[in-house]
Amino acid sequence: MFFASDNSSGVPEQVLASLARANDGFALGYGADEVMTRVRTRIREIFEAPEAAIYLVATGTAANALALATFCTPWGAVYCHRIAHIEEDECGAPEFYTGGSKLVLMDGPDGRMDPAVLAAKLDRAAAVGVHNVQKGMLSLTNLTEAGARYSVADIRALCDIAKAHNLPVHLDGARFTNALVAEGCTPAEMTWRAGVDVVSFGGTKNGLMGVEAVVIFDPVKAWEFELRRKRGGHLFSKHRFLSAQMEGWLDGDLWLDLARHANAMAERLEAGLARIPGARLLHPRGGNMVFAEWPRAGHRAAQDAGARYYFWPFDQSLEGPGDAPVSARLVASWSTTEGHVDRFLDLIST
Repeated sequence: MFFASDNSSGVPEQVLASLARANDGFALGYGADEVMTRVRTRIREIFEAPEAAIYLVATGTAANALALATFCTPWGAVYCHRIAHIEEDECGAPEFYTGGSKLVLMDGPDGRMDPAVLAAKLDRAAAVGVHNVQKGMLSLTNLTEAGARYSVADIRALCDIAKAHNLPVHLDGARFTNALVAEGCTPAEMTWRAGVDVVSFGGTKNGLMGVEAVVIFDPVKAWEFELRRKRGGHLFSKHRFLSAQMEGWLDGDLWLDLARHANAMAERLEAGLARIPGARLLHPRGGNMVFAEWPRAGHRAAQDAGARYYFWPFDQSLEGPGDAPVSARLVASWSTTEGHVDRFLDLIST
């Protein structure tokens, strides 16, 4: 009953087998391995983007920060939601790697930016020239930090506003695949066809040991990204072990199967919560995360039995009246089982 994070799960056997195959013999380093050649071709096929530049890094923070730095000047603004991952969970890495770009925070329900708020902000941006931070780029998080999903139409609407101001668009896709399978669209439809210029195509939260792909749809920025990756300390010498993880994950569409399973387990959680007196959802479920509240007595029973998840917000306590509502975030993963979900629901309905 481990719902703290999809980072907490292990690695599928198919990925470990791919790593074992890559460990045999010798291979060129720094991304010149043959496995990376195949991975690059496969990701281009997946995104229907034959000219895209594809790079691997080991963390989502590196993927996001390097992507933003490649597209935004130090005096530029990165427009993002008030609870975007790059605002709440990157410890200033975007500002550090861009050399000083300012995160300008937008509002909107459930972690989704309101297009009207973005349009109004851009219309007023840089009104007094050199004294202001300049328009830089737009960054969207999908799934959002509240577990909701930007639809393709949502992304396109925001990208249209950004493009009207000549801004590039970054998509933070740590849970890109969960959003994708829930939306029922293609990777191309959720990215470049909607107006996205660069996407962090996340693997770690969907079963990988530690790999994220940065997909740059216009390769004019490719060389700059390569330099920034090396200068930032994120170019792996034994790169084949990044490539091998990604290949095993993509092979046979395992990446899609894992995300579908995680989403299905979150759906089961959502349905079970709806039957518990005093429980309610706090945000719409867009993929594999459920934000909900239920009586404190249920929390006590679950945690006493070994369930792990985060109170959301964190500053809540098991002390107090048992019937008082306490809110939490529950994240299902590729390795969550129906048994885990059902046992947890039984406990919190106590």
